[in-house]
Amino acid sequence: MAKDVRERMVAGATKLLATKGLQATSFSEVIELTDTPRGSIYHHFPGGKDELVLAALDQACQQMLASLGSSDGASAEEVLGTVTSAWRKLLEGSQATTGCAAVAVTVATESDELLGATARVFSTWQERLTALFAGGGLTADKAAAFAATVLATVEGAVVIARAERNLEAYDRAVGQLPTLLAALKA
Repeated sequence: MAKDVRERMVAGATKLLATKGLQATSFSEVIELTDTPRGSIYHHFPGGKDELVLAALDQACQQMLASLGSSDGASAEEVLGTVTSAWRKLLEGSQATTGCAAVAVTVATESDELLGATARVFSTWQERLTALFAGGGLTADKAAAFAATVLATVEGAVVIARAERNLEAYDRAVGQLPTLLAALKA
């Protein structure tokens, strides 16, 4: 039961970070969203809000890695499609109101600990993408460069899509990535 409460709170915080940002991800908001007892806050997160946010960042990181899990041995084109489709589905399902929890924390925090955590999230994603693109046919150097480009393009396109509340900019930006991939493979 206690583990379930903690997991619900972390999932709620992850969702709030992605939809409302760091400032709006308060314990009160998490409790309301997850219907958890107020007394469980400091039981599960004695380190306060930052401890909850760190757990949420870890969950967001693991969710993206899970979406890439079935990509081992896939072509670079298939890996790219998996990444861009996952973010597009998230945007579609939320009417372009959900973004990246790690971006939300990065742009709003002054905490070195939280910035370090977001840097680790992006680094972990980039390392995984690099390995997948290398396994999909790119040289190690090209795979690393393309992984960084994909991550930056997708994250930026998600931010713009949220601002505009539509997917046009997202589709235009990620639509250029297959052309770049083809050039890298030539």
